[in-house]
Amino acid sequence: MRETNTARSAGRPRSAEKDAAILQAALELLASHGYTRMSLSQVAAAAQVSKSTIHLRWKTKADLVTAALEAMRMVHAPPASGDTRTDLVAVLEDFAETVRRVRGMALIGTCLAEEAHTPDLLALLRERTVLPRRALLREILEGARDRGEIRADADLEAAVSALLGPFYADYLGGRGGHHGWAGQAVDLVISGLRPPGA
Repeated sequence: MRETNTARSAGRPRSAEKDAAILQAALELLASHGYTRMSLSQVAAAAQVSKSTIHLRWKTKADLVTAALEAMRMVHAPPASGDTRTDLVAVLEDFAETVRRVRGMALIGTCLAEEAHTPDLLALLRERTVLPRRALLREILEGARDRGEIRADADLEAAVSALLGPFYADYLGGRGGHHGWAGQAVDLVISGLRPPGA
């Protein structure tokens, strides 16, 4: 009897298919409607689930949207090759593709505009997408540092910002996503991090 009660209290496992459908619907609506205009009711209808099904999994719209963005992060980039330039370019190109697919610059603007009213949106975006991608870039740079490709005293956090920065600057300057931007950014940063005489 005790085992039966335990089993009942645990409930049925979540459906992976429903999870995937909800996350995909959220991404599609984010891309077509933007964060402000999309609603959980629309997500539920598109995923063919009830709103309560969504709320059982994610507490708020911000929670759902950032979980969907987290799920698609680095899904298209090739596995690490061990070559510093190749791996950095792959991460940056995947980042740019993710931003393009979900109208990410508009979402970033919304996060900043709503920071005072919906602070959890920016906090979750940072936690689930921004910081993990920065950590991935830093990990590649740490490997390069360990191999002696860049200076031992290099400020890797500043280097990560310098790698990502051109995308935002080019977007605002009307050159967002131009061909070769990732390779150019990597070449500029790596050239400034090389040991003297390298």
